Amino acid sequence: MDQTTHRSAAVRDGLGVGVAVGLSGLAFGAAAIIAGLTVPQACVLSLLTFTGASQFALTGAVGAGGDLVTATAGALLLGGRNTLYGLRLAGLLRVRGPRRLLAAHGVIDETTAVALAQPDEGAARAGFTATFASLYITWNLCTLAGAYGTSFLGDPGVLGLDAVGPAAFLAILWPRLAASKELRLLAVVAAAIALCATPFLPPGVPVLLSAAAVLVVMAR
Repeated sequence: MDQTTHRSAAVRDGLGVGVAVGLSGLAFGAAAIIAGLTVPQACVLSLLTFTGASQFALTGAVGAGGDLVTATAGALLLGGRNTLYGLRLAGLLRVRGPRRLLAAHGVIDETTAVALAQPDEGAARAGFTATFASLYITWNLCTLAGAYGTSFLGDPGVLGLDAVGPAAFLAILWPRLAASKELRLLAVVAAAIALCATPFLPPGVPVLLSAAAVLVVMAR
């Protein structure tokens, strides 16, 4: 296969991943409203944060009654892995100038996976760009749709929509857990820490503690 074919295949992969994962924005929009955020707040969070696991963690902590500072700290800890992705992709993407800020915003699990799966640098850049663009657009449009639709419900909990956030969070994590025994063990330990701390600490703090434990293991 020549470079043009590689790039075309990378774009197709990126578009497929972006649209498929971006649909989860519907669940995030609903979860944000259930947690007490407004429609504009949910949309701004998706526009500026753009990392699903961290967004679900933040809304989950806020929805459980945690304070915003603790919830944000937990979300930042989860998003810290994107920094490591950036170090890996910097030499591959070779982005220069102001575009580096935009590229950094798009460094997440899915864009990294598609880029690293390509056979050459040109295809990696094409795959990264296609994944970022399609996922960003789909995720934000779906966030708006999910939040706006849920905002019309008197009590989303009556319909069981309060379980949407945790269920979607688990759906995002499950492929990674299924692929790695180490990650499954890590998840069990983190969950145990959170469960043990829940009766004694304010809402949001147990999640922060479990996230900190994950970073310690990652550093090791």
